[in-house]
Amino acid sequence: MTKDVIALTPGMPDLPTLLAGLYAGGPDLGVNTTADGAVVQLCAPDGRPLVSVETPVFVQVPGEITRLLDHPVADGPVWWTEARASTAIAEAGRLAGSFAGRLATVLGGTVWPPEAATTEVVRLATDISAIPAPATTAPAVDVLTATTAVVIQDRPLIAMTSWLSDALGSAATADRAVQIVTPPTARLTLPTRTALRGLPNRWVVQDPEHGYYDGLSGAVLHWQNGTFTPVHDEQGATRVAEAFAPTPDADERQLTLTLRTRHPADENLVLGRALETAFRHLTGAPPAGWSTAEPVNLPWSTRQLTDLARARAPRPTWLVAVGHPDRPALATLHVLRTPAGVEEDITLALGYGRDETPPLDAIEELATALDAEHGLVTLLTSLRAARRDLTIPPFLEAPPVPVAFTLGGDEADAVGRTRAGHPPLGPTPTRVGLEGKPALHYPMGDGTDPDAWSTFQGLIRHLFTARQAQRT
Repeated sequence: MTKDVIALTPGMPDLPTLLAGLYAGGPDLGVNTTADGAVVQLCAPDGRPLVSVETPVFVQVPGEITRLLDHPVADGPVWWTEARASTAIAEAGRLAGSFAGRLATVLGGTVWPPEAATTEVVRLATDISAIPAPATTAPAVDVLTATTAVVIQDRPLIAMTSWLSDALGSAATADRAVQIVTPPTARLTLPTRTALRGLPNRWVVQDPEHGYYDGLSGAVLHWQNGTFTPVHDEQGATRVAEAFAPTPDADERQLTLTLRTRHPADENLVLGRALETAFRHLTGAPPAGWSTAEPVNLPWSTRQLTDLARARAPRPTWLVAVGHPDRPALATLHVLRTPAGVEEDITLALGYGRDETPPLDAIEELATALDAEHGLVTLLTSLRAARRDLTIPPFLEAPPVPVAFTLGGDEADAVGRTRAGHPPLGPTPTRVGLEGKPALHYPMGDGTDPDAWSTFQGLIRHLFTARQAQRT
């Protein structure tokens, strides 16, 4: 039984249409709002939420529906109206399907997943009084304990939706972990993978044959003291699930760039230009769109994302950007206000198939442009065997192999030009960027030599030791 149902319609669901959809449970059910009116809930007679419906999102970015749902829709922008059903009530999933089916019928759209669509009236037969009241009213959270917010997801691709983003934010404020439980057929998008980085947040895979395991590390897990924790053997070592074994290499690759830029906190500052430059150098076009969650719904605009970050300052701003459908490209952008200025932490991943060659020869030119025009601090470029579609499956994947590292001009000055320019174990850097204050670009191979990690780690130790010595 599905828990998440999405109506995809060419027209905006107005209030009368939404109310018609919410009548899927008949006159005995009530309607409530939460999150300052951003979420409408279909409720049982006792007020318990059965289906939560988020404000419709106008998705204007080509390819987003296919990327996230692999679901055909008519050409042009669509309205994405997502309903999340309670996992505790048997009829809730059918109610969500009836709500979405009614919207699609009235507005001429479609429903994902297609088998969930219906327009029937779903009567509530479950004895609500026999089911314990949930510990939270947050639509995305299924189980809440003192330490953990558990989110159950049964969709094939776990995107960083606004539901999930809100759950992560609320959990962080309350000093709780977020643990997403999925079947073994699920995969994560890059933004979701990035947001889950760092324990105690986890991706918990529920395998019918192997029990629970961590989808990113493979650690066998069990539920203990209100959270999923690793199972240890008699020697105290963490066990790794058999299902986490690697699969044969499909000859697909991911090129990943991790970079930081720094700018003076100036009223004329425009953010996002470094990311746009990277997209143009590596794909031939700027990003197709950006957003604060998935689906990415807004056409690319550095001015609009700058206005958003400025309105949120000094709080950080986290964004997602996506490329055009012909080239898988996905990025996260984290804008931070620091004592040194305004910094952008960017992770950009690009996917390549069997007959496609990653543009490694464009990296040095890109590093030159980033340093000369966009305040480059550092840039790490790596390549790994992984899915072209940039999704993360719940089994072991090959680690990335460093291709090059670039130290921005200001950072090279801070380290010391002599030291930064002559690492004892190599590699010898190339001077790129501004002529008077060039960046240092350290090539480390074509991404096929695992020993490049040792080279990179030795280089970072050499540079980091220099910085630490200057601070002490």
